[in-house]
Amino acid sequence: METRSDDFYPTRLERPTPTFDRLDPVIHSTGADRNDGPLSETELAQYERDGFLVFNNFLDADTVRRFREDLRAYEHDDGVLRSEGTITEPGKQEIRSIFGIHQLSERFDQLTRDPHILAMVHQLLGSDAYIHQSRINFKPGFHGKGFDWHSDFETWHAEDGMPRMRAVSFSIALTDNTPFNGPLMLVPGSHKSFVPCVGRTPEDNYQSSLKKQELGVPSDKELARIVDQQGIKAPTGPAGSLIVFECNTLHASNANMSPWPRSNLFFVYNSVENQLVQPFCGNKPRPDFLGNRSDTQALRPISTEDLKRTG
Repeated sequence: METRSDDFYPTRLERPTPTFDRLDPVIHSTGADRNDGPLSETELAQYERDGFLVFNNFLDADTVRRFREDLRAYEHDDGVLRSEGTITEPGKQEIRSIFGIHQLSERFDQLTRDPHILAMVHQLLGSDAYIHQSRINFKPGFHGKGFDWHSDFETWHAEDGMPRMRAVSFSIALTDNTPFNGPLMLVPGSHKSFVPCVGRTPEDNYQSSLKKQELGVPSDKELARIVDQQGIKAPTGPAGSLIVFECNTLHASNANMSPWPRSNLFFVYNSVENQLVQPFCGNKPRPDFLGNRSDTQALRPISTEDLKRTG
């Protein structure tokens, strides 16, 4: 497959290609706009250096409880279980992920438009944004499988047609994340380089990759080189904690062998100036619940009255 002239991050190639420096800024706001938001200069510098930030107790216990009640209802809802956006564990009927969660629940939808969150998004992306993807990742106790090392941007670029690195993920813990139940692992500083991956992408790759990702993952040799240089961090914290991470940060998580389940909520914000084009892998676009193309208007902060009404 020939590389397109608008493809600044070629990947899914026939042979290994060296890792190269990212071509986009990490923080897109400049000048006075950089400091016009809730993130301090210290936090911005840390995000620029590491590719992620951690905030414990971002949501209060009562809010987390209500979200967990919603999740329990979804686990017993046949409509949700049969939805194409619901991914089960390999060979099992236990839920692994539910995509498009902000479209299932008014409470989740309103969280995506929380004024404090959107202010952080605007500060990092330097523009208005929309939801590229939302999901809940479940890891049931004893049996929850892990997620392989990858950069989200690599997949979104190849399979969704996201042109540039101008997106950010917000991961909110709905259960305690401990060292034992498969917390998110991140490689600090890995967002500064792009790792091209090998292998042509089959049509509808998502139907298998969402259960176990085999394409779009760095080679063991390249991953070992990066991790040997930069290490691994696995932030833990109580339910309600928030991890904000850059779209190109390498991350993964181990299987959950503990008896304690782990559920994390993810919202991915993409700049309105970075909307999807044809996938760079040459295939047809993935479904909207994975790469949103139909509702890309700039999100507006929800009012305090609406927050109280659904709180």
